[in-house]
Amino acid sequence: MDENAAFLPTHELAAKIAGKEISPVEVTRLYFERIERLDGQLNSYLTLTQEQAMADARAAEDAVMRGDDLGPLHGVPISIKDLQMTKGVKTTGGSLGYKDRVPDADSAVVERVRQSGAIMLGKTNTPEFGLLGASENRLGPECRNPWNAERTSGGSSGGAASSVVAGLCSIATGGDGGGSIRIPASFCGIYGIKPTQGRVSSFTGVSAPPIANITSQQGPLSRTVRDSAILLQALAGYDPRDTGSLRDPVPDFIAALDRDISGLKIAWSLDYGYAGVDPEVGEVTASAAKVFEELGCTVDVSNLRLESPFETWWVFFAGNIYATQGHLLDVDPDPLTWYGRMAIEDGKAYTAADYARALGERDRMVQQFSDVFDDYDLLLSPAMATTAFPVGQYPDEVGGKRNANKKGWSFLPFTHPINTIGHPAASLPCGFDSDGMPVGLHIVGRMGDEATVLAASAAFERARPWAQHRPPVS
Repeated sequence: MDENAAFLPTHELAAKIAGKEISPVEVTRLYFERIERLDGQLNSYLTLTQEQAMADARAAEDAVMRGDDLGPLHGVPISIKDLQMTKGVKTTGGSLGYKDRVPDADSAVVERVRQSGAIMLGKTNTPEFGLLGASENRLGPECRNPWNAERTSGGSSGGAASSVVAGLCSIATGGDGGGSIRIPASFCGIYGIKPTQGRVSSFTGVSAPPIANITSQQGPLSRTVRDSAILLQALAGYDPRDTGSLRDPVPDFIAALDRDISGLKIAWSLDYGYAGVDPEVGEVTASAAKVFEELGCTVDVSNLRLESPFETWWVFFAGNIYATQGHLLDVDPDPLTWYGRMAIEDGKAYTAADYARALGERDRMVQQFSDVFDDYDLLLSPAMATTAFPVGQYPDEVGGKRNANKKGWSFLPFTHPINTIGHPAASLPCGFDSDGMPVGLHIVGRMGDEATVLAASAAFERARPWAQHRPPVS
């Protein structure tokens, strides 16, 4: 089969499968051949499900030939992040402590992926419990970036992004608790959107007492905006098993892609009033923001000024991980990574007063962003403060500033504030730095307004297309 089929936009591949132009069996086999040949350089997958995938592909092909009603991603090969539970398939959560876990049920995301007709190729690499912005763990080698295999793919959906841009799947699922879709999307030069908090069910597949989920959302990563819109449409919707699930009707994300965005009022911030940014990243993203003026939008400099938002977010993030994984502190031998132990111990140390103060600071941040969205439809910034750095070499400072008080977090000052407030946000490719590494533009919308984020992303993509670029490892 023509290797170029591996890089077809997902919506085109789905149409060709439905139209009997491409065989699900052949395209699934093509992706496994490419994984065998290339993934040794990237480590984007932790587990492959080749036998089941090929059986599913044959069943998908039979359904096409019978003329059955087909789902929106029927026969399309997809990768699933290894934080998302898969019935009968090993799900490690990126942790040595769960290296042999085989769940009895699917997460809500995986249920809806299966309902869409997509074919799971395997589970993608992630840091332990999604607790780092790079995909390293104690299960095996670090996940690497197809643009330069000496550099990180980002995290925590690093394997998802790496597998997409290298042509080792058509589309991928990810999750984002502090930037974990947008970080690897920016570093790997693909599109990723974190939906509004509660838009996609976070039900894990395991019935347990509810724990407040302030920050984390599931979502898609893809080569094109339309592909993400299609997968998001399939994933979104109320789920009574998730106490934070939105009951609101799901907007028509696909229809939003063709909206005329002229007349939108857009705010631009280089630094959210506090962050250090690499000069090249600042230059590329500032130039990208001006593209919206060409598209008929008004772009103004924002006066947004945040104060130490990392500390507020970390209380929620670390508190939740202690609530779910605190028992691992006492396991012998110690299964935890350095950052996993740090997060769990921090969560254990926080008091109810710390949590109450963090909620108060969150309210302040919601108010600050609401002030922006009183006057503007969208907020733009760099997605990351820097491009992908060498594996394991986390920058303590970027642009002369320390953007967080924890090791490993200074490169992402723009993403975690949006998790704290719950708004939708995306990273879209907007250029490259002088080392040939991708740069992402961050686009944030009003609460519940993924449609405008997608509409603006699609308009930018038409003006400055990116999917034709392929990395050296592909």
